[in-house]
Amino acid sequence: MEIIKNYWPLIVLSLWFSYKWWNSKKVIAMLPDLKNKGALFIDVRSQGEFATGCAPGTINIPLQELQSRLNEVSKTAPVVLCCASGTRSGMAKMVLKKNGYTDVYNIGTWTKFLNRI
Repeated sequence: MEIIKNYWPLIVLSLWFSYKWWNSKKVIAMLPDLKNKGALFIDVRSQGEFATGCAPGTINIPLQELQSRLNEVSKTAPVVLCCASGTRSGMAKMVLKKNGYTDVYNIGTWTKFLNRI
């Protein structure tokens, strides 16, 4: 118990990164099926970040614009989100879920799309 008491922040952080890694691997494995279902691949980084490099087939809707651009995102097809680290795409997933989107995935970093879509 003493170890948990002394190292709980490190344990929580480790669990968080482990979850992000596991979830990303799960979404990568699902990409072929999601693509066949007509998934929309959205990069929520800023326009400047997107301009410096992006995965082919992704569209750019910066996180701060997502709420006002929901009309560009179909509710009938899967949506796969990415950003620089997975944090903003995680927030974008929450925005979409709050607005009634049900088939939403966070792949994490945009480079995980490379050679996969």
